Amino acid sequence: MKLTQKTRVINVREITVTEYPLPEDFLYNAFFLPPGAKHPSRKIIFKPEMFVYIKDFGKKDDCGVVAEQDSVAVGAAWTRIITAYGHINNDTPELVISILPEYCREGIGTMLMTHLFKLPHECGYKRMSLSVQKNNPAVQFYNKLGCEIIYKKIGSCG
Repeated sequence: MKLTQKTRVINVREITVTEYPLPEDFLYNAFFLPPGAKHPSRKIIFKPEMFVYIKDFGKKDDCGVVAEQDSVAVGAAWTRIITAYGHINNDTPELVISILPEYCREGIGTMLMTHLFKLPHECGYKRMSLSVQKNNPAVQFYNKLGCEIIYKKIGSCG
């Protein structure tokens, strides 16, 4: 799948074995920070509740896609069967999507999600889950893609 917008040509494809470390690079960018919030240290991705999203990526149930421009990854989305913030059950993989800030709002997220939605179904999964803060503008993006709220949790992520 390709997108040509402005002067960018973006290609979306499945992640390759050599790119299995990419989710670590993109997990930090996946954090939503309200306007004016201070960016936490990158070390936050190594907290156990966050590290589960990337630890040993490439297991049997892991699926992922990469958006690239000129062979450089500018976005990634992946699913895993994990017990984390968006956990529903052990038959529903949890989804993470991340795009480099300078590439946001260009349609890349839609491309990533469209491509990613096909992969878990090919592995026999009927649905995916994700966790998102209700004040995150991405909620509208997920709604447009057909996602629905099935559980609201009150509290913070630490």
